[in-house]
Amino acid sequence: MKKIFGIIGSPIKHSLSPLLHNYWLKKYNINATYSVLNIEANDLADVVKQIREKSLTGVNVTLPYKQKIINHTDQIINDAKLTGSVNTLFLDNNGLIVGENTDVFGLQAAYLKKIDHHAEKKALIIGAGGVSPSVILSLLKSGVKNISIINRTYDKCLFLKKNFNNLKIHQWNDLQAEIGNHDIIVNATSLGLKDGHDFDFDFITCKNNAIYIDTIYNPLKTKTYKFLEDKGIKVFNGLDMFIYQGQKSFYLWHKINPEIDDDLVNLLLSKLK
Repeated sequence: MKKIFGIIGSPIKHSLSPLLHNYWLKKYNINATYSVLNIEANDLADVVKQIREKSLTGVNVTLPYKQKIINHTDQIINDAKLTGSVNTLFLDNNGLIVGENTDVFGLQAAYLKKIDHHAEKKALIIGAGGVSPSVILSLLKSGVKNISIINRTYDKCLFLKKNFNNLKIHQWNDLQAEIGNHDIIVNATSLGLKDGHDFDFDFITCKNNAIYIDTIYNPLKTKTYKFLEDKGIKVFNGLDMFIYQGQKSFYLWHKINPEIDDDLVNLLLSKLK
């Protein structure tokens, strides 16, 4: 019997998740398909019902449903519990709908393992949306203690501070100045996304030895990424994070740790040029 997987979110049509997972499904000869599932917020309960009834096997969750889906699960575990953010759903052996978070692993595996002397670094997260709690937890797990956040809507930062007591909050109007005070800068907003809005200033105040991580992977190089790269600053885009979070989701569903080989990376890159 063919297993059916998918991804839910909005907007979702440009997601590379089907390309990623279908590549691995074919490589490991698994009788399954993975596709984009176009749904609205009021369809979340129905998606969970389909997993419970096994007409769907598992689902990835992206913006804006990473928090909203929690009310429809039976339990959330591990990083999902710590962040209050879910990006992977599956049915466990007891018939329970389980929510897990693989974004934290994705960030750590993609970038933070390459950063030395974490405890001495000051990190600034721009944005307090769906991926932000995962960014905070991944930084904490990697030893970064001094973490600040900045967002247009101040109250969203206060909500995150309930889970992460030591989080420092800055006013959005101070963003340009605060960039120069931090060693690790993570763009966790949609600013820079293909066909979307971007930052309305250059990151000229950025330290020369800073690290800039963009959670966006389409385009591969946002305006800010290019600007900082030209300055000789170490920059990362969101593609590696995307691949690694997908790798862990694949393992949760299939109990196979899929290889990230050159053919896969080249396939993904070909869709982003």
